[in-house]
This record gives sequence, C-alpha cells and structure tokens, in this order.
Amino acid sequence: MKFGEKVRLLRNEKKLSQTELGKMCGLSLRTIRNYEVDGRYPKQREVYAKLATALGCEINFLLSEDEEFVLQAQQSYGYKGAKDAEELVADVSALFAGGELSENDKDAVMRALQDAYWMAKERNKEKYTPKKYRNPIEVEE
Repeated sequence: MKFGEKVRLLRNEKKLSQTELGKMCGLSLRTIRNYEVDGRYPKQREVYAKLATALGCEINFLLSEDEEFVLQAQQSYGYKGAKDAEELVADVSALFAGGELSENDKDAVMRALQDAYWMAKERNKEKYTPKKYRNPIEVEE
C-alpha cells in the first residue's frame, strides 16, 4: 500500500477531513490532497512523525511501502526475516525521504544495495546448488 493510500485509510478511520488532518499537523489542505491523490511524499521526516501522531500509527507504517517484500521475507525466513526486512525498508525509506542525502549519494546507496543483493544471490547459488547443476552443459558443434 502506498503512502497516500495509508494516509487516506487512517484519516477515514479516524473520521477526519483532509482539512482537519492538515490543521492537526500544521499542513495545508493542498498538501494532504497531494499526498492522498497525487502520490506525493513529505520532504521532511518531521512531517511523517506529525502525521503518525495525528493518525495514531507508528511512523514506520507510513514510511514502509513494500509489504510484499516483508511478507516474502516472513514466509522464507520466519518472524526474524520479516522484522529485519521491515526495518531495512523503513530505514531506507526514511533515508531517502529525509532529504539529507544528495542525489549522487542516494544513487550510491542504491547501487550498494543492489550489489549486496546480487553478491548474496551468487553466494547462495554456489552454496545451495548441487555441483552437478552448477556448470552448464557444453554444447558440441
């Protein structure tokens, strides 16, 4: 579920209008509408905290969007895997949303995460693939 969908869902559960939520958080109606309708995100981490307080949820709920990743981790690795995945998604989301990193630094973080993923995948392939399946069969010409 996307950030804006979560804001709308929680706001409706609390029976708040967009205007009321905006006033509670010190935001304009237009800003709340941009989050819910246009798919925009807060630029400052403090806004996430204000929204979480007003909506009665954890800040990490608003920060994380990749529940599918978390669910897959839970199915594959149990509770610990889900918790680790949830924390990773929340931390990376917060890092990117906070505006503290330059665009070049954000790109470097993404490249490092992708490199770590592919290296782990290769290690696991070597570790868990039976030897008879590791080398492709050579085709005779």
